[in-house]
This record gives sequence, structure tokens and C-alpha cells, in this order.
Amino acid sequence: MTRFDMVLTRQGLRFMGRLYPCTIGRGGVRSDKREGDGATPVGVHRLVGMLYRPDRMARPADWALPIGPRDLWSDDPRHEDYNLMVRAPYPHSHERLRRADPMYDLVIITDWNWPRAERGRGSAIFIHQWRGPGQPTAGCIGLSRADLRAIAPRIRYQTRLIVPDSLAD
Repeated sequence: MTRFDMVLTRQGLRFMGRLYPCTIGRGGVRSDKREGDGATPVGVHRLVGMLYRPDRMARPADWALPIGPRDLWSDDPRHEDYNLMVRAPYPHSHERLRRADPMYDLVIITDWNWPRAERGRGSAIFIHQWRGPGQPTAGCIGLSRADLRAIAPRIRYQTRLIVPDSLAD
């Protein structure tokens, strides 16, 4: 581990000497992640992208990309675009990135099952804003808006999200 790593613990997400309260997937932490199980996957995950809503916030880091009105994320394991960002119109199962709520105003993308997705292994493990303390995600890591905004500009190329096997159910 390096000082730039984010490490999930039972107490929260440890990053650069601080512990941030966070939420995880409703399915807990699992080493056998599958699409739709709501689990946060065990592993060492690289951070490969950052997206933000330019109509709601300033650019959080120089490498962050704006989320446009047509931006979606494919979660259809039967389609070749599975676990990739796509644009509307898109006839297959997907998640809208430009949401009415603030949950995806700032999204940090991990390399879980990416760039060559294994069908059914699970898509889109993000770090994003939580619904609230103790309210689980669909498998992602959720943080308060303030903590997410504080963390985003401190991420470096070598930063990884580490989800230890010892947290698995």
C-alpha cells in the first residue's frame, strides 16, 4: 500500500491520513461479485476516470470530464457495450449518469470489470455521493458530498481503491 491508496475499513474509507465515513453495497463486500447482487467487490481497483456535472459544480480536478445530458453507463451483460459509458439513445439496459438527484454530480470510476468486461461479473463500481449515512449503495462506495469533493482533487495517478478480503461476508 502507498499513502495515496484509499482503503476500505469497517470504520470507513481511509485516505491520506484521514478516515471518511462511507457506505457500501447493500449486498456487503464479496469476492464473487455478480451483476445485480448489490455487493462491493473485494480487490485492488485502479481509479480510471472522474466525471462531474458542470452545471452543478466546478471542475474538481484537471483530469475530470463533464457529464453530458446523453451520457449513460451500460449495465446489460448481453450487450457488447456492457460496463462502458454510452450515449443516448441507447436501447439496452443502462444507468443514466446525469441524474435529477445529486448522487452522480461527482463520480470516480474504478477499473472493476473494465475495460474488457466479463459478462455478468458486475458493472460500474464508482465512488459517488451517498444517499445518506448508513444507506447502502448498489455496490459502489458512497461518501458525503463534502468528503467526496475534498477527496477528488487529492487523487493521484497511482491512487487505488483497496477493498480487503477480510471485509467479505
